[in-house]
Amino acid sequence: METDFFARLRRTVLIAAPALALPFAHAQPGDPFGTLAEVPPIAGLRPAPAPCQPADLAKPLELAEAVDLALCNNPLTRQGWASVRFQAAQVGVAQSAYLPTLSASASVSRIRNEAADNDPLTRRAAEAGLSYLLFDFGTRAATLENARQLYTAASFTRDATVQTVFLAAVQAFFQRQAASAVLEATQLSEKAALESLNAAEARYGVGTATPADRLQARTAHAQAVLNRIGAEGALKTAQGVLANVIGVDPTQPFALAPLPPAAPSAAFEADVARLIEEARTRRPDLAAAEAQFRAARASIDAARAAHLPTLSLGIVGGRSQIVHQPAYDSASIGLTLTIPLFSGFSTTYRVHAAEAQADLQAARREQVRLQVALDVWNAYASLTTATQSVKTAEDLLESATQSERVAAGRYRAGVGSILDLLTAQAALANARQSRIQAGTNWFVSRSALAQAMGALDSGLLATLSPSPSPASGRGELREPLRGSN
Repeated sequence: METDFFARLRRTVLIAAPALALPFAHAQPGDPFGTLAEVPPIAGLRPAPAPCQPADLAKPLELAEAVDLALCNNPLTRQGWASVRFQAAQVGVAQSAYLPTLSASASVSRIRNEAADNDPLTRRAAEAGLSYLLFDFGTRAATLENARQLYTAASFTRDATVQTVFLAAVQAFFQRQAASAVLEATQLSEKAALESLNAAEARYGVGTATPADRLQARTAHAQAVLNRIGAEGALKTAQGVLANVIGVDPTQPFALAPLPPAAPSAAFEADVARLIEEARTRRPDLAAAEAQFRAARASIDAARAAHLPTLSLGIVGGRSQIVHQPAYDSASIGLTLTIPLFSGFSTTYRVHAAEAQADLQAARREQVRLQVALDVWNAYASLTTATQSVKTAEDLLESATQSERVAAGRYRAGVGSILDLLTAQAALANARQSRIQAGTNWFVSRSALAQAMGALDSGLLATLSPSPSPASGRGELREPLRGSN
């Protein structure tokens, strides 16, 4: 009878096996639930099928190309991608709880009966079992919801990391451009100071200038040389920072394509309150904080359900045999109701811990919500200031240039003093520096406002750098980077 039952059990398992495998008929090897397939690959600005390509540093880098390299090569983006894959795998772990588990065991033992005083006997046994949790009052559902929300949070956190790297690349690119412009400005100032020194030496040689004029001209020239040396060092530092952001060694040489001067417009001006509300609907870090809060709420449900009964189905079949004796087959099937009665109050405190974690995530969500408002406010104020500064710096540079020309002409004509000329040259050098810094601040502030709004994407690059981008020979720019969950 037991042998017949075991045979029927085996036939039942063989019939049920295709039904259990049906949900995975189209699954990929190593990813039966398809959770990892939902994770997008690491990508920059280029679309599929080749989103990330090796850096071509033989040609001057455009702004969009620098950002693309940063998104592809920066370790922070890879960390974010790995975190998303980890949480996607955790979703698969939670989904696996809805499926039965199969196990098999085999054993060999020696049996000796001292009372019978006979030789030891060898016993061989094999057993296979199936266990299926039928009902658990929502523990699995809450655990799965927690895993899914954590996956959503990781996806948005990855998007926030992408925007952070995006902004860092933009800032490093413009700082490198600014450092190059500053070096060029100091070279012009050094050249002008040398011309003034030569003019002072000439006038001193013919007796129309005093020794003090010559010494002042030498001092101004030495200071201009010192400024140029400092600018060269700053350029090397900016080059190293940009190389680090785009994921190449600082020793690897590369050039940048020139940019047009900043041309601020009032197109960004809007009601700050409206900008803040829009940012709260778009910022990936705020969306991640919201998902983490929902995950914490799901953990409360899971902790509470862990104290409730569970109903499981168990099927076990096996065969055992003592050497030189007939084999013995056995099989069983039954339902098991497990009722937790007392666990040392661990469940109670797990619920309290989950509730406290939910309160913590709610507070963090509110903190991020307030931070979004502050980020937009500061970025908008900085951009407004930078816009006004660019216009004023242009006027300052124009007037300082004309003043230096007049002072230089008067000095060469013998009717002006060396002090007036050096003062005008110093004012011109400062005006050049101010114009360069104002333009850089505008570019960076414009990018920072986009990042604060959660709208830092490839469309902004066309605004900042209307010159050719990876669309010319290196792939079209893709759509704005958004959440991938």
